[in-house]
Amino acid sequence: MEGLSQFIKTGGFFMYLNVVVLVTVMAVVVERFIFLLFKGQINAKGLLEQLRKLIQANNVDRAIRLCGSTNAPLLRVAKAGLVQVHRGEEAIATSVEEALVETTPEVKKRIPSLWSLANIATLVGLLGTVLGLIKSFGAVSSQDPAQQKAMLAEGISHALHHTAMGLSIAVTAIIFHLILTGMSRKVVSDLELFSMKLENFLVVQARSGGAKK
Repeated sequence: MEGLSQFIKTGGFFMYLNVVVLVTVMAVVVERFIFLLFKGQINAKGLLEQLRKLIQANNVDRAIRLCGSTNAPLLRVAKAGLVQVHRGEEAIATSVEEALVETTPEVKKRIPSLWSLANIATLVGLLGTVLGLIKSFGAVSSQDPAQQKAMLAEGISHALHHTAMGLSIAVTAIIFHLILTGMSRKVVSDLELFSMKLENFLVVQARSGGAKK
């Protein structure tokens, strides 16, 4: 840890800037994992079955309370349809579709920023490398020949560490971007399938007049 701390200090401004980028990447990754694993991973099939039983038992109020337990996207879509169950087919369809449109961006948000952060980290690392090399060659030219080789090697080493730091952050961000994109697509796919099945069921119930408070 001491070596890493010293390396960051030696790297100067651009190294600190990439540390900020790394912290931002990790913050986005942790927040998205928490959201997708806890709010996004509700058992859609089990929830739909519970709602079917409650509605067929004419207990819409209890079904609405069940969907109000958390702010998860799946439950919000379900609640949106349930509160309109007595207002007809069009109201149910419109409400479910609106809730789906509102919640889908929440599942995907901040994930695209990982790609931008990867590009920023790469460019910051490259800029730090170029400026580090310029500084190193400028310093070497003013030193006596005995010290030039050592200073040049040290300067190039520090400069290339900027590239390594930037590329490491970029690779990390891209890997998590791919993972989180896959997870978010699965959540959105489940959300769309659930909303379609729920809407069809509620419409049938509304037509038959089977949903009563």
